[in-house]
Amino acid sequence: MVSKGHVPTAVSYTALINGYCKVGDLGTAQQLFDAMSERGVSPNSLTYSIIISGFLRKRDMDRGWELVQKLWDVMGQTVEEDCTVKNAAFSNLVESLCREGFLNQLFEIAEDMPQGQSIPEEFSYGQMIDSLCKVGKYHAASRIVYIMRKRGFTPCQNSYNSIVHGLSKDGGSMRAFQLLEEGVEFGYVPSEYTYNALLEALCRELNLTKAQEVFKLMLNQDGVNRTRTCNIFLRALCLINNPPELLNVLMFMLENEYKPDVITLNTVINGFCKMEKIEEALKIVKDMISGKFCSPDAITFTIVIRGLLDVGRVLEALELLDRAFDKEESRPSVVTFNAVLQGLFRLQREEEARDIINRMERLGVRPDCKTFAIVIDGLCNCGYLDEAKRFWDEVIWPSGVHDAYVYAALLKGICKSGNLNEAWHFLYELVDCGVAPNVVCYNILIDKACKTGLKREAYEIASEMKRNGMVPDAVTWRILDKLHHQLPME
Repeated sequence: MVSKGHVPTAVSYTALINGYCKVGDLGTAQQLFDAMSERGVSPNSLTYSIIISGFLRKRDMDRGWELVQKLWDVMGQTVEEDCTVKNAAFSNLVESLCREGFLNQLFEIAEDMPQGQSIPEEFSYGQMIDSLCKVGKYHAASRIVYIMRKRGFTPCQNSYNSIVHGLSKDGGSMRAFQLLEEGVEFGYVPSEYTYNALLEALCRELNLTKAQEVFKLMLNQDGVNRTRTCNIFLRALCLINNPPELLNVLMFMLENEYKPDVITLNTVINGFCKMEKIEEALKIVKDMISGKFCSPDAITFTIVIRGLLDVGRVLEALELLDRAFDKEESRPSVVTFNAVLQGLFRLQREEEARDIINRMERLGVRPDCKTFAIVIDGLCNCGYLDEAKRFWDEVIWPSGVHDAYVYAALLKGICKSGNLNEAWHFLYELVDCGVAPNVVCYNILIDKACKTGLKREAYEIASEMKRNGMVPDAVTWRILDKLHHQLPME
């Protein structure tokens, strides 16, 4: 451009400087920045912000901060600069400070607001909060809120919500709760997603009192779906072993005419089953069937059948499976049958499991990959490896319904029998047929080789994995590391 007599604009220089800063060539970026003045081109706010980012990335805070002061001068000049450019420059500066960890400098800007009226303070604070949340600095973001409030400004709902949600997911549930209480004063209402995250965090920490306060606060909001609000609270309560509280919330809903829906009841039933309070779960199911509550659906039956099998009550589980066929909305799907099969195999009830497989075929319920993985894994664990291999040859492979989980189940079964060569041959057959087993499948073989002290074979399998486009993961290296600790020093 220069050789042809054209003078690049500030936009062209800024784009080129940005490119050099991103690839770490700060020297060339600096030369271009200096060349702008020599050619009579004035750097705009964004140009300054980008070159500052380059110095921050190189940890040269002295030079960076020196340019920051010039950036404020450019922003405050009487010559009108596009507000979009100024906002972009400020956003870029804030993101760089947060990304590189210069938080003290960010707080200094927040306290002084040196850019003056060039950028609205609400925008400035909002950008700081959003940038801090992006890098997981939620406590620092809450400090920006403190500065805002001290100066008479109110954070927007989205920014405040990001802080509360982030703290809830980041081990700071008590601070999130405090911010929620403070936010109520200026009209903050957490989003449903944040409400759920905070409740779960408080329940995991067994802070039921605070969780109840959050629940009551949400119920008092205008326009809230109270049944859904109760459902979210119930789901969080399932994280703690407190059956009475589940019943208390259900009774509270009935007393206040918050009609429990099928999601409400399924959540309570699931909570009871996880706590092995199966009688309480069955009582609710019976009330649903009798018409006291809404009718059970397929999920209801799946949950209770799984719960019954978890405590070894096979006959009742199978009777309930039969009962599920009474109505169209509760007819068992493949998900239900998968739960039944998994429970039966876990209890070593392979005969009943075989009957369920045949029943699925008679009813036209099409198995999915999870079904086949459960069957293969179950047969192998019950000592029926030959039957599992026949099932693979005659049913699974011809169906075309198989994935890495199914392959892994059969590979585990073969390795468990002690035949590494057969497992290796099966994996080769899959590859030859155009199937791409995942890293888990290779790890199973490597683990077996390591456990039998076959160091050379273990590394051959790892090499074959790489040749087939698979990258060893952390599990692969952990397995190989154990091999070195098991083998005597040569």
